[in-house]
Amino acid sequence: MRAGHDGPMSDAPSSAHVVRYTEADAAGRLHSEICLRNGPPLIAALAPWLSGASGAALEIGSGTGQHAAALSLAFPALALHASDPDETHRRSAGAWAQTLRVPPRPVFELDAARTWSDRPDISALGPLAAILAINVIHIAPAAVLAGIVRGAAARLGPSGLLIFYGPFRQEGIPLGPGNAAFDARLRESDPAWGLRAVGEIDALAAEGRLARGALIEMPAQNHLLIYRKAR
Repeated sequence: MRAGHDGPMSDAPSSAHVVRYTEADAAGRLHSEICLRNGPPLIAALAPWLSGASGAALEIGSGTGQHAAALSLAFPALALHASDPDETHRRSAGAWAQTLRVPPRPVFELDAARTWSDRPDISALGPLAAILAINVIHIAPAAVLAGIVRGAAARLGPSGLLIFYGPFRQEGIPLGPGNAAFDARLRESDPAWGLRAVGEIDALAAEGRLARGALIEMPAQNHLLIYRKAR
């Protein structure tokens, strides 16, 4: 899954649905202009957190795979694996890795709403340095969020990072008009979707001994929400 509508800070909706993907090209690559726009600020904001990290990492819901490939280039000490439940998305992620000459790595078929942390192929990666979900949890049922956090609690190594990116609800801070309208459209499309509350994620994370490390404002009413596993 992937969605996004990043750009300058504004009241424009921060995200839109996967229909923004182009048709796959001859190499199997899906294209998202949103990934091109939000990639540089995302890498810049993650640099203080990931520049010193090494080991295996996992992106959940990689969509086109553009982010996974770009992050692999930006943080080469991380062996970042893409994953997605959709075969077309997985093929695109592999094609983007090849295009950008990222070291070849398996792209996992992974539905985060199901138990995934004890799968042999995931366990074989060892303790993970980071797990990322970029523009995923608002276009997925709550079971996906819960599954991501549960899996992170099980698979992250000591001081490993769980990183969410997208639009969120924050207690005491009204949604901007754009995100409020977007949230309403999501819920109309599927009642199980919608912007997740930071407090809800904090509570799930705490159950897995994951402490919030940062909530970082990003362009177009998005945020990075970062948790660190206890040592």
